[in-house]
Amino acid sequence: MPPAADTSSTFQVTIEPSQRSFAVAAGETLLAGGIRAGINLPYGCKDGACGSCKCQKLSGSVVHSAHQAKALSEEEEAQGLVLTCCATPLSDVVLASRQVTAQGAFPIKKMPTRVSLMEKKSSDVIRLLLQLPASEPFAYHAGQYIEFLLPGGLRRSYSMANAPQGFATGHVLELHIRHMPGGTFTDQVFGSMKERDILRIEGPYGSFYLREDSAKPMIFLASGTGFAPIKALIEHMLAANITRPATLYWGGRRPADLYMTDWLATKLAEMPQLHFVPVVSDALPEDGWTGRTGFVHRAVLQDVPDLSGYQVYACGAPVVVDSAQRDYLQAGLPTDEFFADAFTSEADKAPPTAIV
Repeated sequence: MPPAADTSSTFQVTIEPSQRSFAVAAGETLLAGGIRAGINLPYGCKDGACGSCKCQKLSGSVVHSAHQAKALSEEEEAQGLVLTCCATPLSDVVLASRQVTAQGAFPIKKMPTRVSLMEKKSSDVIRLLLQLPASEPFAYHAGQYIEFLLPGGLRRSYSMANAPQGFATGHVLELHIRHMPGGTFTDQVFGSMKERDILRIEGPYGSFYLREDSAKPMIFLASGTGFAPIKALIEHMLAANITRPATLYWGGRRPADLYMTDWLATKLAEMPQLHFVPVVSDALPEDGWTGRTGFVHRAVLQDVPDLSGYQVYACGAPVVVDSAQRDYLQAGLPTDEFFADAFTSEADKAPPTAIV
């Protein structure tokens, strides 16, 4: 058991190789201190469930709060790996994280939003547009997410599906909400919510955004509504005139789960550097599906067995993201070229033995 820290202390956290540093109060997580200081550490769920914030501790002492074993195993912790979203410092700490960039983080804000459009894209997906206050600027990177602030202190996270450059035509956020029956928020969206309702949000959060200091070709991997932040990346590529080759592999159980192929068709016509490979895992005879089948992350390996020269941006269900990371690293993808946003539900965040 590590020694208890002086609760009046603050500790210095340094990130290598960037040598950026920030102060963390005793009892505050490394990630919370980094966010407060505007330091871009990698992270996703902030709840110890996805493992996106995992990095190597080079020196110092931390203690972890409760987290999922799949996010950080006992063996990994013994090797000096830490989850910055769950780790509080007991001393000054040095971490290794190549995903920290010199690009400044945008300020995190709380604000009201008005539901301006609810458009059903499939039987269980709604495209939600939120009107932001015109008087209050809201800046974010394409690929980041917001949190809805719900009664009782509950929060629910959703990625923006539009790039911020779209604000030129209206101060609006686009979200793609999949119905999770019994879910506190999604039951509201698919039940009682109506246009002109007021919701409160906080953000932007997340370290998932396009790294523009590379010329490598990109693989975009999406399952289900993991397409939302990928859509934002594609919009950003178009607006910023990014011509790097990019191939989107989008997987669903049935063809209807690929709910915005019409939008993709227009972008493919505008962007010769963009390619699209739809993959369906459980098509029925009545679907008439004649395209690729199986697991979407494996379709990538069938086409590109050597990923050593690529960047990968993966979004969607944790099982898809985790499987992709494991298999792609074995296929030569450099560890620091895999960027992910795992869509962890409340069931994903709960302990494995819990009944949810």
